[in-house]
Amino acid sequence: MTTIRPSAVAGTFYPRGATVLAHDVEDMLAHPEGAPLARAPKALIVPHAGYIYSGPIAASAYAQLVPLRGRVTRVVLLGPAHYVPIRGLALPDADRFRTPLGEVTLDAEMMQRLETLPMVSRSAAAHADEHSLEVQLPFLQRVLGEFALVPLVVGEAAAADVAEVIEAAWGGDETLIVISSDLSHYLPDDRARAADEKTVSDIVALRPLGHRQACGATPVNGLLLAAQRHALRAVALDARNSSQTAGDPDRVVGYAAIAFVTDDDAADTAPPDDRGATLLQLARSAIGDAFGFETDPVERAPWLLQPGATFVTLTKKGALCGCIGSIEARRPLYDDVRENAVAAAFQDSRFRPLKPTEFELVHVEVSLLSPTEPITFTDEAGALAALRPHVDGVVFEYGRHRSVYLPQVWEQLPTPSEFLFHLKEKAGLPGKFWAPGVRLSRFTVAKWEEPAR
Repeated sequence: MTTIRPSAVAGTFYPRGATVLAHDVEDMLAHPEGAPLARAPKALIVPHAGYIYSGPIAASAYAQLVPLRGRVTRVVLLGPAHYVPIRGLALPDADRFRTPLGEVTLDAEMMQRLETLPMVSRSAAAHADEHSLEVQLPFLQRVLGEFALVPLVVGEAAAADVAEVIEAAWGGDETLIVISSDLSHYLPDDRARAADEKTVSDIVALRPLGHRQACGATPVNGLLLAAQRHALRAVALDARNSSQTAGDPDRVVGYAAIAFVTDDDAADTAPPDDRGATLLQLARSAIGDAFGFETDPVERAPWLLQPGATFVTLTKKGALCGCIGSIEARRPLYDDVRENAVAAAFQDSRFRPLKPTEFELVHVEVSLLSPTEPITFTDEAGALAALRPHVDGVVFEYGRHRSVYLPQVWEQLPTPSEFLFHLKEKAGLPGKFWAPGVRLSRFTVAKWEEPAR
């Protein structure tokens, strides 16, 4: 039996009648701000107020999609929760969404794939009255025609979690990512313009937002991480507030239309073939700088400014003396390596801090992690069978218990049962512990180490 999520805000946020709605949308699309983009957008940020307030700004973004009709066949749509508090991201419990312009089919296969991620759940309640997603649909219906929809309401979540969901649904040219967000809320016109100007500047620079800057800061920040990872460039198309369309200048809401396109200079962000040597030099110089030694500086090349997750491992005469790292890519690779190197040298609680006299004796290893992906299993036997010895790094999670092993640990614990036993102990649980709530995810690494000194 087909489940349909009916329109919740037709007649309030936009016209209820199909003829009037289609006319209004077409009229707004015919008068966009900004010139046509030379490259097709991969992602958009659009506002979600009533059409008399934010519709013209949203149209400036959607007008860029007109040439993509028939090419974009999937839209991944994310917007903030306004009515039902949720943790993580919520998919609807429906097969179709209805607007006065017709029904939009949901992409069941993609939704099932996303539902395997730990931060994604189903919630009919979260979607029932949510306008941030619904108001985008008439625009998408008019410009794209037929497409499959993946709608996600975003609640309390880390930007990295949102980025992971976006990454899982990224696809190719057939997939468009749309983030629904307004900007400042209820400031006087002059203050709102200044605040929104900074917010748009932050987005174009791919800098994360605070929640006072945008109600959809969480999904926006997830997109910004994904944009950095894929070397996309943000282009501001339109930015206005409600006083410039239909509202009171003493209490306005800000809106922006922003497109994300392939960067013409993306090649500059590709890492060189000898990136390992650079990362090792970066780690060693960070430790040397902490001691006050004179070191050779490492240039902040564009590829080092892309998000990266690394572990820095220090050994002395073959014995471990520090190992600290990041699981998720939350900061530029340059900063991640330097900060993890310093932490491994001085802040690993298992070992005493490194001494200046040991600087030349210590051996540095840097591991660059791939994005994590969940491991699917139904019981411990299934989990053990899914592990790939000498390939997988593994993250173990149960409630507040969490631990990580790099793939290098397989050298000391070569069987899945040994590996998982000690991974549980590292998380502060008995090695024989098991419960239905256990979660495992995997990653791989590219590893470089210094030659013998």
